[in-house]
Amino acid sequence: MGIQRDRVRLNIGGRIFETTATTLANAGRNSVFGAMFDDSWNFQFNNSDEYFIDRNPDCFAVLLDLLRTGELYIPANIPEKLLYREALFYGLLDHIRSAKWGQFDGNRLRHSKSVMGRAPGDGTAIRAGPDGGCCVAHGSMVHVYDWMLEEHPPIHLDYQRVNDVGWVDPGNIVISACERLGREDGGMGLFNSSTGELRWKFQVTHENQVKSYTGGALSFSSGDYRLFASCKGRSNEYGIGVWDQITGKQIDFFYEPTGWSHLGDADKLQWLQGTNCLMVATWFPRKDNCYISLLDFRDKKSMVWSWSDMGAPVTADGRRVRDAIAMEENSSICVVNEYEGLGFMDLRSRAASVRWSSRSRLMEGKMPDEACYPKLALHDGQLFSSMNDSISVFCGPDWVLTSRLRRTYGGSICDFSIGGDRLFALHSEENVFDIWETPSPPIL
Repeated sequence: MGIQRDRVRLNIGGRIFETTATTLANAGRNSVFGAMFDDSWNFQFNNSDEYFIDRNPDCFAVLLDLLRTGELYIPANIPEKLLYREALFYGLLDHIRSAKWGQFDGNRLRHSKSVMGRAPGDGTAIRAGPDGGCCVAHGSMVHVYDWMLEEHPPIHLDYQRVNDVGWVDPGNIVISACERLGREDGGMGLFNSSTGELRWKFQVTHENQVKSYTGGALSFSSGDYRLFASCKGRSNEYGIGVWDQITGKQIDFFYEPTGWSHLGDADKLQWLQGTNCLMVATWFPRKDNCYISLLDFRDKKSMVWSWSDMGAPVTADGRRVRDAIAMEENSSICVVNEYEGLGFMDLRSRAASVRWSSRSRLMEGKMPDEACYPKLALHDGQLFSSMNDSISVFCGPDWVLTSRLRRTYGGSICDFSIGGDRLFALHSEENVFDIWETPSPPIL
């Protein structure tokens, strides 16, 4: 690396700053300052003694100190939104985020902020974005927030209920919605997350004819940019559709096999990158029983593993599976019941049964009248489970309860999501959602 340690003189909005090429190189190649270096990281001096940039000098002083020290100190006279706007111009937003909070750790999360929704009633889902923002599906609308939690124009689907939503990248989201009888609405679409503009619709083609359908649960594969969705049509196009995320073209369809009528009504899809399989799960009350299966989408499409509680004896507490998540490293699937009881199934066994954890009843007694069913998430070797108004964190090979996140405002948690080094928890009352962040470690 050939960075020169020569002094650099910058004129920012009329105020003179002096620094070094090494400090400016800390901004990275994708920043405004990265363009001042050649391919060997040698600083390219111009013919004048200084570089002039017509921006806010007070904010630049904060950003320059961040590049020098790695620490972020925002004076009281500088609004954070103004600093973020300037950081966006210079290409330093990632530096701001890294300085504001540390690497995600469920055991060190702290409540950062709560955001009131714009619409009354229950939200459908919340999804964390890759850059620290999120989106909230509510009825026929999707509210989109950037990482500064500024809301973009909402996406309105003309009274079509949203079933699921997912991020393709920071600039694009996919929304699945119910079909409207008598119209060719519904299905799925790709939308610009900043403007709400519909870019294209994902079509289902059956026997060379485009079919209308209801789009359900979504999942994405990162390696080959495929989009998976449960689909329910009016003829026999029930199953899992596969599309190219980049072009929007349908590339495959997995039709429901005889005797398994749950693929088109799936509650959850999860792509397993290591095994090249898709987990499909459906549970009560959408169906009378719970179904979980793994689909292999390679040359010979097949269902390689399946489980159902059909015919299983009803337990004394009437517990039913309410969510599931596959854990590839352990070759197992974790499930949770309405009492936040964790159970595990071995994916290596074709006759797998649920092995309930010994600590499977953290909640005694009956469910509250306005309860939300538990949800599961797995992130960096930590298991998360929501229950009423709290989220439990489990760690280690035996999945020991290590911490619990709880807020007393907003009612039960109906959904939560992890991404962009943040955890978002959506509450059932008034569409309130909380943001949890890991504090940055102290600098010695």
